[in-house]
Amino acid sequence: MPYRAALTLPAMLIKFIIFASVGVIGTSAHYLLLYQLVESYAVNPVTASSYGAVAGMCVNYGLNYVLTFNSQQSHLRTFPKFAVIAGIGFAVNMGLMTVLTAQLYYFYAQVLTTVLVLIWNFLGNSLWTFKMETQ
Repeated sequence: MPYRAALTLPAMLIKFIIFASVGVIGTSAHYLLLYQLVESYAVNPVTASSYGAVAGMCVNYGLNYVLTFNSQQSHLRTFPKFAVIAGIGFAVNMGLMTVLTAQLYYFYAQVLTTVLVLIWNFLGNSLWTFKMETQ
């Protein structure tokens, strides 16, 4: 594996901005499916959010692999790690949605949840999934 110096704070901030920008597309898929299932099919918001989260994960993996992290690692190596990080984010999403929708309108609960899961996903994917080994 090629050598990669540790990211500086400004470089990490730039990477976070790219990650969040790419995430807008996956989050849009998540929110659109959430909204459609709740409003058109009367699906429970927590259940609808779970379907949306899976849709968002699929979109985000491909975009982050190519655009955010410009990974040269095999999908056999990165996708399982990405799935673990996303799985933990999924559990956090479901837990927070369960707690927050008892007090808040489901959309507001999802926005708060998304911010926390965004931070988790960025750190997990930066520090583990797409981390390149140094020589």
